[in-house]
Amino acid sequence: MTEMVRLDRLAKRFGPVHAVEEVSFTVERGEVLGFLGPNGAGKSTTMRMLTGFLAPTSGTASVLGHDVVEDPIEAKRRIGYLPEGAPLYGDMTVLAFLRFIAEMRGLEGAQGRQRLDAAIARTQLEEVVHRPIETLSKGFKRRVGIAQAIMHDPPVLVLDEPTDGLDPNQKHGVRQLIGEMAEDKAIIISTHILEEVEAICTRAVVIARGRVVADERPDALKRRSRYHNAVRLTLNANLQPVLQPRLMALPGVRGVETVGAVNGVATLLALPEPGRDIGHPIADLIRESGVAVDELVVEQGRLDDVFRDLTMASSAH
Repeated sequence: MTEMVRLDRLAKRFGPVHAVEEVSFTVERGEVLGFLGPNGAGKSTTMRMLTGFLAPTSGTASVLGHDVVEDPIEAKRRIGYLPEGAPLYGDMTVLAFLRFIAEMRGLEGAQGRQRLDAAIARTQLEEVVHRPIETLSKGFKRRVGIAQAIMHDPPVLVLDEPTDGLDPNQKHGVRQLIGEMAEDKAIIISTHILEEVEAICTRAVVIARGRVVADERPDALKRRSRYHNAVRLTLNANLQPVLQPRLMALPGVRGVETVGAVNGVATLLALPEPGRDIGHPIADLIRESGVAVDELVVEQGRLDDVFRDLTMASSAH
């Protein structure tokens, strides 16, 4: 695979405040990288340094070999950037604004019209192209921001909270668009929405207090969860006292949580000891005991659980 983006010990200080501390990672063609962290972790500051809007205190960032400080014009030509809040010219119509962006990118004539039409179509802006941007909903404004980022068909996309303010249908459309573009691009999505990572990201970098605390595939991160390989069972609440002690007695089960009972249906969560697979033993127990279970699900793990452990552990230091 081709390396498209490199961050090497990138750091930013604002006086005594260390906003970003020696962040390093690379992104290759075909990757959709989720850049995760709680609010204030340094995500947006890192993205601003990568895109050349903020000078690093130390370290380097490059896009297709072009250093963002020493060769900023060539680096920026290869980036499509959706910043946090997506600042726009509110008094311009959508069409006028996107035409302006096309001109700034040097897209003229037939090529300019083609790229303009493609950006509008891909972000589903047709119904609002003649409206002033200031009259649009937050969701439409976000889509205008995405349209300007993809106007010049850049090989690298840096998207800061791309689905912020979108309704579920719009979110699905943006995720689908990102998936379609990912094959020949490197895409970085800065977000604190874990659902985003599971939906579209091939890799996740977690940052806390300005430092990288994890860099793994989402499925590998899930395996860190205490709920990885946990077994969730739903059954008649009257049968809970029968089944729960039997589950507790099984080898490899370190505990059973009662999630609750609603309308006479109880939910139990059997937690495995580290590295143990308890799905098959529990299934065998159900068959042998004859206890009627409505549902049995083996969990993959929970990203929110891992995210909380990673970021809170870092905050404690």
